[in-house]
Amino acid sequence: MYQERVTLCGASAYEKKYYLNEDFEGLPETIKDELKIACVLYTEDVGGILTLEFDDDGTLEFVTNADEEDLLYDDIGSILKIKQMREEKKELWESLELYYRVFFLGEDLEA
Repeated sequence: MYQERVTLCGASAYEKKYYLNEDFEGLPETIKDELKIACVLYTEDVGGILTLEFDDDGTLEFVTNADEEDLLYDDIGSILKIKQMREEKKELWESLELYYRVFFLGEDLEA
């Protein structure tokens, strides 16, 4: 069904905007709120752009970008913040991966 990376959500410190892929509007409001908070806090703390993307096997990846001229972007802080986010919200990320694999990739839960 999906052959390439699929963006779940993202936030930009440059545009001060948050984006949720409309394909995921069916997620519970509490999950959507957690995603928004996580992405916006990341960009407020570190700067740049953060997107959460599923790769072709359903693994959730944290993808970061920053403008070359952005002297305030913190590369080391970015790595540390993502590590912290992965640890603190481990169950959320695992649940989202399962959701994606079942509802988007069509995997069987019992397989």
